[in-house]
This record gives sequence, structure tokens and C-alpha cells, in this order.
Amino acid sequence: MNFIFVALGGALGAVGRYAISLIPVKTDFPFLTLITNIIGAVLIGFISGIVSARQDVSQNAVLFWKTGICGGFTTFSTFSLEAYQLFEKGSNIFGILYAVVSVVSCIFGIWCGKKIAENFG
Repeated sequence: MNFIFVALGGALGAVGRYAISLIPVKTDFPFLTLITNIIGAVLIGFISGIVSARQDVSQNAVLFWKTGICGGFTTFSTFSLEAYQLFEKGSNIFGILYAVVSVVSCIFGIWCGKKIAENFG
């Protein structure tokens, strides 16, 4: 049953991300992606705050909103929450390390994926 809540939320999140991408913006800067990531970070922060403050939030609702909606909308929101939680716990070194390693590794991962794809083209 958990998969259904994640799947439904993920579908809605992905549709939301796609809808934002249709906004006509003419710039070389990835403004719409930045806005999507910021909205996702605010949303997952809000959800996390509600879940922390209330005992009556169902696990299905958390899966739908946090893993589904936010995950489908942008996984950057999850990354941001995890980095924030490290800072919140006072693990500043791990927070910085996680943020830097995540960004650099993922950019490197894109480069690797493109290089691997060149062998198939």
C-alpha cells in the first residue's frame, strides 16, 4: 500500500515540475529549475516541520507528500532537507561535506554518464 501513496504523490509532483517548465521564460540561466528546487525545499521543510510538531500525521500522508510529491517534484528538496538536518544537529562539517560532495559528485556523474553514452552513439 505504501507504494501506491508514493506513486500517486510522485506522479503529481512530476506533473507539477513539468507544468513549471512550460512557463515561457527566455534566459540561458536555469531559472525555472532553480525556482522548482526552491519551492520543493520550502515544501519539504514545511512537511517536515508539520510532522515534527504533530503526532497525528499518518505515515501514508508523509509518504504521499514527502517521498511522493516532493520526490517527484525535485529530489533536490530531499538533499536540502538532509543537509539542513545535519546542520541542525550541529554536524556542520558533515553538512558542508555532504553538500559539497553531493553537488560535485553529481556534476561529475553527469560528465561520466555523457562519456559512457558516447560509446553507444
